Amino acid sequence: MKDYHSTYAFEKQDRETFWLKASKSIDWIIPPKIALDDSNSPFSKWFPDGKMNSCFNAVDRHVLAGRQEQTAIQYESPITGQSASMSYGELKKQTEKFAGMLNEQGLKKGDRVIIYMPMIKEAVIAMLGCARIGVVHSVVFGGFAAAELAKRINDCKPKLIVSASCGHEPNRLVHYKPLLDQAIQQSKYKPSKCIIYQRDAAKADLIVGRDIEWYEALASATPANPVALSANDPLYILYTSGTTGQPKGVVRDNGGHAVALCWSMSNIYDVNPGEVFWAASDIGWVVGHSYIVYAPLFAGCTSILFEGKPVGTPDAGVFWSVIEKNNVKTLFTAPTAFRAIKRIDPEGSFIKKHDISSLKYLFLAGERADPDTILWAQEKLRVPIIDHWWQTETGWSICANPVGLDQLPIKIGSPSLPMPGFQIEVLDDSGNVLANNVLGSIVIKLPLPPSCLTTIWGSNNTFVEKYLARFPGYYETGDAGYLDDDGYIYIMARTDDIINVAGHRLSTGQIEEVISEHPDVAECAVIGINDELKGQIPISLVCLYPDTQNSETKICEEIVQLVINKVGRVSSLKKVVIIDRLPKTRSGKIVRSTMVKIANHEKWMIPATIEDATVLDEISRALEK
Repeated sequence: MKDYHSTYAFEKQDRETFWLKASKSIDWIIPPKIALDDSNSPFSKWFPDGKMNSCFNAVDRHVLAGRQEQTAIQYESPITGQSASMSYGELKKQTEKFAGMLNEQGLKKGDRVIIYMPMIKEAVIAMLGCARIGVVHSVVFGGFAAAELAKRINDCKPKLIVSASCGHEPNRLVHYKPLLDQAIQQSKYKPSKCIIYQRDAAKADLIVGRDIEWYEALASATPANPVALSANDPLYILYTSGTTGQPKGVVRDNGGHAVALCWSMSNIYDVNPGEVFWAASDIGWVVGHSYIVYAPLFAGCTSILFEGKPVGTPDAGVFWSVIEKNNVKTLFTAPTAFRAIKRIDPEGSFIKKHDISSLKYLFLAGERADPDTILWAQEKLRVPIIDHWWQTETGWSICANPVGLDQLPIKIGSPSLPMPGFQIEVLDDSGNVLANNVLGSIVIKLPLPPSCLTTIWGSNNTFVEKYLARFPGYYETGDAGYLDDDGYIYIMARTDDIINVAGHRLSTGQIEEVISEHPDVAECAVIGINDELKGQIPISLVCLYPDTQNSETKICEEIVQLVINKVGRVSSLKKVVIIDRLPKTRSGKIVRSTMVKIANHEKWMIPATIEDATVLDEISRALEK
């Protein structure tokens, strides 16, 4: 019988055998005989002697196995009111045609394509079509500002850009084509062609000689067969969502990526061929890459492609409607989605209107899952609520509760235990290993397991300086936390969010957990600001439930006392600011660093990833009061 502890111990003891066995879950053109080549550390290579194709593993092999009629992609767009299924057989035809179009446009293995599209099936086809012939795709989140898109064009130098006329947001259209045109105008590097998918809601004007309409481009293309690629050939570049400076292009390989993601689907998420998996994210983020597109298709599952929001499209019951309609087994989303639902529907009345008995697990990631949100979800959904932790750089879970092996005890506030290949330690600023239950920098011992970044596009030096230089022999995660006596990890904050109050190191995440216990608090963020006497002090920005009866003054007083009772007077929390909403990126992360600059009266810029920049002005006014 499989179990977590023996599985993790076996990988640690015999990494080579473990991953060669795991590699048998995908189809190889030349099967590898070597799992890891670490002769040029830290630039490790997984399955260096193997050859395969990611598109073949995601599509063709399931058709050859006789499952061409099974739904591969189920598109649900509550914003437009559209819904559509795409079988594995149809997906194969579409990716063959798209790859043939790339060939016709003169692209070859190693060339780059930027994909700047909304959450539509064509975006998935473009990704897989690139992978089919070894063209490296770089998906840029749809609607990103022109200046940010220009930076990515200059960095990866795409021969071709694939885009759409528009994207849908609640109550508005985002016109992609003008943004694309501005970005190309601003960029030093100019792509030779742009393929534009015209959506019904808005048609874009095409530039003669450069732009080609999607169907026109594909019309004359000869379907392309998958090409043999080295396991170490790059599959994609995904830029981290930094708010300033040069974006960092995380490079993912083909072989290690496919093997690790295949392993994760059955062992971490307990999802098997033919079952329905829904990652409620966007293809512009790593979750969308790994768990909307690649992992579910590698595993022969049905993947939900959702163009909507957890609330407002049309209401706080849309998640439950999609689950009921499609018999979703496992849902994976960000805690912020559930906080939004909880704030609008605290009693869970929408849940009661739908049959969601197909749902067996809810996985949360992307930010800290506060205990209040987890407890609410447990009570309302009556399924295991599983926090897990990973990063754009790793591509899959560093820590998780692998329900496909054996479900471990859930400790609220912890993403549980490290997955095979991830050896975690907690270090002090001098690189010394800390005792259990002591807050420090979380690091991963090298070499990193399969599917982790191989380098930063065009800059091995940046890869080393950003992630490996501070703690030699380790990958620095940039997260702070601690290990408990059972080896469970607790992620308390980014290392930048650890504040030093009169010599005491405090986690903003710990204070947020306490504040979230207040019954009137729907959501909160704690930031550290400069203080002449104590170095730093925390302030809290709090969003309340709409039906709150208590006065704001009373709530603020109760929050301060709650933090004193649970954290101690050492926390020095005295200021609580009531606001209507928190500033967040489009992936749901709170932009704490920008709020810190506003509070400290420092120069600040609007983050490129922010969903609605007007909230920052509201924050500024609130902090001035």
